[in-house]
Amino acid sequence: MKRIVELADQHIAHLDVGPEDPTGQPLLLLHGGAVDSRMWHLQLDAFPERRVLAPDARGHGGSSDAEGPFRLVDDVLALLDALEIEQVVAVGVSMGGGTACDLAIESPTRVAGIVVGGTGTSEPVFEDPWALQAFADWRAAEQRGDLQGWIDVLQRFTAGPHRTLDQVDPAVRDLVDAMARDTLEQHLRTDADGTPILPLPPTPVTGTWQLLDRVDVPVLALCGALDGPDHIANGRRLAETVTDGEYVEVPGASHYPNLERPELFNGALRDLLRRISPPRR
Repeated sequence: MKRIVELADQHIAHLDVGPEDPTGQPLLLLHGGAVDSRMWHLQLDAFPERRVLAPDARGHGGSSDAEGPFRLVDDVLALLDALEIEQVVAVGVSMGGGTACDLAIESPTRVAGIVVGGTGTSEPVFEDPWALQAFADWRAAEQRGDLQGWIDVLQRFTAGPHRTLDQVDPAVRDLVDAMARDTLEQHLRTDADGTPILPLPPTPVTGTWQLLDRVDVPVLALCGALDGPDHIANGRRLAETVTDGEYVEVPGASHYPNLERPELFNGALRDLLRRISPPRR
């Protein structure tokens, strides 16, 4: 059951699980774009000693739509403040990974470590033809109101450039499909003619690659080995740029390694948690 935090300008839906007396910093799980907190179902109960939070980003799941300019990192901070949580270990994939990195850059005392998958900072660099074509096709599907085409392009990232969607575990591709369809059904508005109105995108945090010297906590770039070359390169760059970075590839997985190889993803996260110092006072 999702809980709701009501704020002055929005409501934030989130999953909140854990023991009555948790140890260590809570885990904050941040999902990718077009999906929602359900993508973390294989992590929610994998760390029974800790409190685990998985919010829906604005415009996703059970959270509010954007009515004006907003930043994803500010929404995360608003949730932590509302729940009176001082410090977390932030784990994010794709869009959520960028937000985790923004959190470490802008509010370094609020994180004890971050795990970033499928991206580097929130300003990923894309140069590979496979990714550039996918993003171009995604924009074209948006502009012509082709919702099925939009989902089909999203699923290219689920598979990655090295295999077809038929080679992905049906449970994974079906979950991504269901989350994406729910995002469109619940959050896509239309005008009087039924033409989709594109949602307001978040305001980006800028200059992130130049600000990574602010990040002095452990950083794990945990990328699927079958993900696109640019996604992998951004993760490597992040791990190599920060003071305490590590790059780990998850074999047999693409953009959602936590869903495709949860045992390896969770194991790597546990290794990071063992390295993290006690909460700061």
